Amino acid sequence: MKIYVGNLAYRTTEDDLREEFEKYGDVSQVDIITDRETNRSKGFGFVEMLDNDQANAAIQALDGQNVGDRTLKVNEARPKAPRPSGGGGYGGGGRSRGDRERRY
Repeated sequence: MKIYVGNLAYRTTEDDLREEFEKYGDVSQVDIITDRETNRSKGFGFVEMLDNDQANAAIQALDGQNVGDRTLKVNEARPKAPRPSGGGGYGGGGRSRGDRERRY
């Protein structure tokens, strides 16, 4: 089960998070999400546990707990929403049809 962990202290490391969740069972993966430009934590992450009973026990125990002076928000992660496709990312800009100069 993939578990969302929100409101993490920015100084929390993946090892810290793994240690908290290993109290409830085997952890297969830990990812703290970071900003691409600054490489700083965004204050949330994901923990994967193979056993759903252990994962549910961790969720029940850790949701609302104070860890690193922050109250954690812990629940089962929702599937990633699909991103809209199309458009190359460059917005065109330019002038609209009515703004073009007429040339004769």
